[in-house]
Amino acid sequence: MADLTERLRAAMNQARKQRDQARTLLLSTILADLKNRELELNHPPSDDEAAEVLRRGIKRRREAAEQYVAGKRQELADRELAEVKMLEEFLPAAVDPEEIRRAVREAIARGAKDLGKLMGQVMPKFKGRADGKLVNQIAREELAATV
Repeated sequence: MADLTERLRAAMNQARKQRDQARTLLLSTILADLKNRELELNHPPSDDEAAEVLRRGIKRRREAAEQYVAGKRQELADRELAEVKMLEEFLPAAVDPEEIRRAVREAIARGAKDLGKLMGQVMPKFKGRADGKLVNQIAREELAATV
C-alpha cells in the first residue's frame, strides 16, 4: 500500500478520535475516491496515482468555491477552500515558478513556438508537481515575450 494512502488513513483515524467531523468526512471521501481509483487500476494506487486523486479533489473544491463566490455564498466558498488547505497538507511541495519558467524558456529555445507544442514538452516534467493552469500562464507569458 502506498505511503500517501497510509498517511491519509492515519489522519482520518486521528480526526475520528478528535471527533473532528469535517476533517473525518473530507478524508473518508478522498479515501473512497482512492478506492475507486484502485478498482479502475486493478492494483493499489502508487503515491503518484494517489497524489493525482488528491489533486483532482482539490481542483473540484476550488471550482466549487468559485461557483459559490459567483452565487454570493461566501460561507460555502470558505468551507471549500478550508478543505483545499487540509488536502494540500498531504501533497509534496509545489514546484517553484522560476523552475517552470526556466523549463518553458528551454523548450522555446529548442523550437516550441506554439502553446500546444510548448505545453506538450513542459507538462510531463512537472506532472503531479505543478498546477497546469500555472504552467499554461507562464508558457503564455514567455511566448508573448518572444514575439
